[in-house]
Amino acid sequence: MSVIAVLLGFSMLLAGIFLAAFLWAVRSGQFSDRHTPSLRMLQDDDRPGRHGSSTHKPT
Repeated sequence: MSVIAVLLGFSMLLAGIFLAAFLWAVRSGQFSDRHTPSLRMLQDDDRPGRHGSSTHKPT
């Protein structure tokens, strides 16, 4: 029965650490820009050689 109390205490401590890390991330602005990352994948990358060999030739 004492094992359950130890595991319960450990899980509450771990949950508190994760909550503190999440609150730190929110307060430091990690989630402030939610719009730009979703548009980044739509931008064209016309620079050759950035991601390996490129077959795109400028006209």
